[in-house]
Amino acid sequence: MSRVVQPAGERGSLKWIQRFVNERPADLDSLVLPHLNGASSIDWLSPRSDDGFAEYRDAAFLDRLGETDLSAALSGFWPKRGPQWDALARSDNGDLLLIEAKAHVGEVCSPGTQSKAISRSLIETSLSATSKALGATPRAAWADVFFQYANRLAHLDFLRRTQGRPAWLVFVYFVGDTEMQGPRSRAEWLSALKVVKHVMGLPERHALSRYVIDIFPDVG
Repeated sequence: MSRVVQPAGERGSLKWIQRFVNERPADLDSLVLPHLNGASSIDWLSPRSDDGFAEYRDAAFLDRLGETDLSAALSGFWPKRGPQWDALARSDNGDLLLIEAKAHVGEVCSPGTQSKAISRSLIETSLSATSKALGATPRAAWADVFFQYANRLAHLDFLRRTQGRPAWLVFVYFVGDTEMQGPRSRAEWLSALKVVKHVMGLPERHALSRYVIDIFPDVG
């Protein structure tokens, strides 16, 4: 279990995901709901102001989503201190939404895993299984380059392909964060993401692409 209380965000993606979830959830709903299968509403489970803006990882994120029964399977898939989700939500249809938020391009360029020995071996095994399932032809090891994008994608694969759960991965790319010199348009974000997918060797369409949602809310 791992629940991580966060301070009120003052800048960047921490600030904006907290504000949108707590003050402007309808703006997120309007961008996400059209991608889901007939859902009409979304219950934003984190980061909530009445929950210390907490973010969740490991078994705690499954518990928050109401999928506690998958805890044992998760421990066999990924070592402790796995992805800490920027936000979590469920739709009225039971869709499980895993959210990763970005406010500037530098956040996309995550370093490789710092895990060692047994933990790294497990990570590499799970990333390799996801890569093969998606027909990817990596130009660099997923554990070493754009690791954050890779491990989020692997957790979607774990939930949907191996566990049969209705999971969706939502990347929230905030537009117009001048304080962080973030992209001023959707097109700028797409240019950066093209590089990420090229290095990861992800095909334009793959087995999970319809379950990966990219949205571009304007912070203005």
